[in-house]
Amino acid sequence: MGKQTKRRKHIPQRTCLACRAIRPKRELVRIVRTPEGAVRVDETGKQNGRGGYVCRQQVCWELALRQGQLEKALKTTLTAETEAQLMQYMSGLPRAISPETEAGDEGNEGSE
Repeated sequence: MGKQTKRRKHIPQRTCLACRAIRPKRELVRIVRTPEGAVRVDETGKQNGRGGYVCRQQVCWELALRQGQLEKALKTTLTAETEAQLMQYMSGLPRAISPETEAGDEGNEGSE
């Protein structure tokens, strides 16, 4: 009889450009610069092009845009139109993710 060990499924991890938190890929939003040079939100996470990941909270989006981290990661300069589109997407996100919601653990202490 052979050993039956249940293998855990690998969950890809990515780092938020703004807060540098490492999270499962599906918890972050991918922003991609397509081969044609267009910058857009990639909900599927599968579009061709250079990508960067940001948490699903307005705080991180503001940091990534204001400090130029998104432009640096995508190796491009954002146009005013593109930045406006990203800000519009950001407005539909929660202001901040509480540690309790994120970890499901009420004893978790916040950093700020």
